[in-house]
Amino acid sequence: MKKIALSLAAVLMMSGAALAETVKVGIASEPYPPFSSPDASGNWTGWEIDMIGAVCKAAELECEIVPVAWDGIIPALTAGQIDAIMASMSITEERMQTIDFSDKYYDTPTVVVGAKGDAFPATPEGLAGKIIGVQVSTVHEAYAQKHFAATAAEIKIYQTQDEANQDLIAGRIDATQADSIALDAFLATPEGAACCDSKGAVANDTDVLGLGVGVGLRKGEDALKAKFNAGIAKVIADGTYEAVSKPYFASSIYGG
Repeated sequence: MKKIALSLAAVLMMSGAALAETVKVGIASEPYPPFSSPDASGNWTGWEIDMIGAVCKAAELECEIVPVAWDGIIPALTAGQIDAIMASMSITEERMQTIDFSDKYYDTPTVVVGAKGDAFPATPEGLAGKIIGVQVSTVHEAYAQKHFAATAAEIKIYQTQDEANQDLIAGRIDATQADSIALDAFLATPEGAACCDSKGAVANDTDVLGLGVGVGLRKGEDALKAKFNAGIAKVIADGTYEAVSKPYFASSIYGG
């Protein structure tokens, strides 16, 4: 995997001690605005890209961003192709059987979006008979299979959230479920605003949806985990987290 050019805000220059080796931080290679997306020049930008830069600097880690296909990102970590995952990955019991996590660095609700004029709640009863699109290997796929499969006409699986959004615009599915911030970004586009609106947040299920988003790490990498935890704590305490978030969000996404 080759090194990727980064936005200026995400250049990870060190002012203190660094590890002998670069920490390869995996992100999903599929665009996921406003968290991470490549611009026209191929530079990765977005809140999570900027946060990687801030956390790595605070943790005194020299980091390199490595895009990996989402459904292969955990295998890439366990195989040693990357050293950490910062790709909006929720901390779940199922994933913790395979990998470890840092403390959370954000936590936002999960919502359902559907066509305007089609009023229904984000419940099994509201989604009865509907085709629901979700991204593969996500907590949203797991949630839909657990809570909506019994009543839905179909749970349709996509490689990327953008593909689900495009099928929703085209009327090939009735609804999609994802993180509220990602779907807010979709609804802010001309196409999203014209076709769709939010049907509300799903009922929380921490067994499936997890306990926020953390840095994914190989089991046993306790020293690296401690550095990431220290970096996360530092950017929250010194105001960097708020400064990085302000251009993207009207309020904090750290969660309670």
